[in-house]
Amino acid sequence: VKTENQTFGAEFILLGLFQYGQMNKILFVAITVIFSVALMGNIILIHLIRLDTLLHTPMYFLLSQLSFIDMVYISTTVPKMAANFLSNSKTITFFGCEIQTFLFLTLGGTEALLGFMSYDRHVAICHPSHYPVLTSKTICLSMVTCAWASSSINALIHTLYVFQLPFCTSRIINHFFCEVPSLMSLVCQDTSQYEYTVLFSGLVILLLPFMAILASYAQVLIAVYQMSSGKGQTKAISTCSSHLIVASLFYGATLSTYTRPHSLHYPEEDKVVAVFYSIITPLLNPFIYSLRNKEVMGAMRRVLG
Repeated sequence: VKTENQTFGAEFILLGLFQYGQMNKILFVAITVIFSVALMGNIILIHLIRLDTLLHTPMYFLLSQLSFIDMVYISTTVPKMAANFLSNSKTITFFGCEIQTFLFLTLGGTEALLGFMSYDRHVAICHPSHYPVLTSKTICLSMVTCAWASSSINALIHTLYVFQLPFCTSRIINHFFCEVPSLMSLVCQDTSQYEYTVLFSGLVILLLPFMAILASYAQVLIAVYQMSSGKGQTKAISTCSSHLIVASLFYGATLSTYTRPHSLHYPEEDKVVAVFYSIITPLLNPFIYSLRNKEVMGAMRRVLG
């Protein structure tokens, strides 16, 4: 099989999400609206937390970090996809694809902050007397630094490795952005050994935080059930269930993509699954964690006068 040397001048062709004829314009408008709403929702939440001193707590510090991550996360894929659709160009440079892959892996890994947020709720409800010590500013900064550092190192290793592999002369990526699993089909050598490292990374970066979230909220629900009234239980179940739905949506979709062997990947299915963790989750996070939150809504009323 012929291979082509990788140079920064080379280009990949992204087939994109829009391959449905008459539905293209409707899909484009829908995704543009989702992108705009997600961007505005996260920007507003970051500014609210910055401006209102009552929100200067560990929980909202982590939430502002998550909003920043979601804002950049959705911006790594949608603008390029929209630009390609509007210009009828489906190309992305080799270097552009490399940068997109690195950013996407880094930001996806830092969504582990969802796990730290569940830890914050767990401590606040199950160990309220120890809350100031267990969620001190130092511990919060350490958690955020750990999330960014581990996901950046993981992303750098995978990106550097994948982009030094020999790609076939076909540079057509059947996806709407550059992502490690979708690039594997272009590689002209056996990647079965490398797929084990992707699986291992997926289990560490994705499964561990998800298990921590499930364990934290399970303990929160048990504690609330034991100590609260019926009304308190209903509120706790409502809050925890909405957080769990968003976390399950993100981690379920990413685990499905990153822990399956290359032979079990189907491009059309992968694109639909990718929409959930790359577009839908950044849209839902600011609303799930703010609109149903009296403190955030109170802060909005105070800021608006």
